[in-house]
Amino acid sequence: MFGQRLRLARKKAGLSMKGLADRVEPKITAQAISKYEAEKMMPSSSVLVGIGKALGVSLDFLMGGQVEALDGVEFRKHSGTSARDRAMAEAIVIEKLENYLAIEDILELDEPEGLFDELRCDQIDDESHIDAKAMEVRDKWSLGIDPIPSMIALLEDKGIRVIEADLPERINGLACTVNRGENHPEIDVIVVSTRTNVERKRFTLAHELAHRVITATGNESIKLERAMNRFAGAFLVPREHLETEAGRNRHGMTYHEIIRLKWTYGVSAAAMLMRLGQVKILSQSAVDYAFRSYARSWRRNEPEPIEHDEGFAAFEKPQRFKRLVWRALGEELISPVRAAQMLNLPLQTVEGDIRGPIES
Repeated sequence: MFGQRLRLARKKAGLSMKGLADRVEPKITAQAISKYEAEKMMPSSSVLVGIGKALGVSLDFLMGGQVEALDGVEFRKHSGTSARDRAMAEAIVIEKLENYLAIEDILELDEPEGLFDELRCDQIDDESHIDAKAMEVRDKWSLGIDPIPSMIALLEDKGIRVIEADLPERINGLACTVNRGENHPEIDVIVVSTRTNVERKRFTLAHELAHRVITATGNESIKLERAMNRFAGAFLVPREHLETEAGRNRHGMTYHEIIRLKWTYGVSAAAMLMRLGQVKILSQSAVDYAFRSYARSWRRNEPEPIEHDEGFAAFEKPQRFKRLVWRALGEELISPVRAAQMLNLPLQTVEGDIRGPIES
């Protein structure tokens, strides 16, 4: 475990074994680094601290035992993403997961099982079947047809760990399964970048939900990623609700209306335009014309974006991990120092929130 973590952290830092050895105090050799990574030798405590400082990672990351491996990692990335970017993203995620899973163990929380078993399918007849599957999930979870206030809160409630992290610039997010070893079940994790706007974030989360519901299409005419995107649109923007908001069989639609609808559902203007065509409120020719003309730049630049702490953006933030840390602190299962480290907050801030305001 230590060797794997050391190698990942070194790749994240973009260092050769010699480059790392030159940075560590007390001094060590590249041969020693090689033996550490091969699990043939363990460093002394002073060298371990020096390695952590040289690599800019915590000892929890280097020595943690919560995460055996990240399996099936799927990056949401731009072209040109480097191996170092990917290693950096994985290291960031592992470090956050070590704390997340440690606090769950401290609180002795049970792992929910089988939440998606009854919903999964591997055969899609046509695109209307995808819409029906999205509504089946909504019905199963008693969500109705109204816009979903927080996709993050919904997925956290269903046992998926959602992490927001400062990922490398070219990586928007990733999804993976966490292998915790033989004594623990695997868990699903979705990671989104702190730089991702809320419109893209909500669609990405709905897309990842689709992957847990539709495992295959069994249909050569419908590619899996296309099915995921269709599911995401249908889940976030149900046909019945959209027809009430926008009307049926429209001959055209103004820019003002499309922007109002994107704010109503918390999706991008481009996704909104696509959805209007999918449910035939707008004709396909009208949608195609829009993307050739006034909406040509919408896939690159979001018009009238939902700003930080406005509308849906105020709700699309992971909350479960913070709640668990404060719960453990309230039950005196962890110290204020440990809580401050987990929450990445100054100890003074944590102690102040324990006491509350001091009356004069």
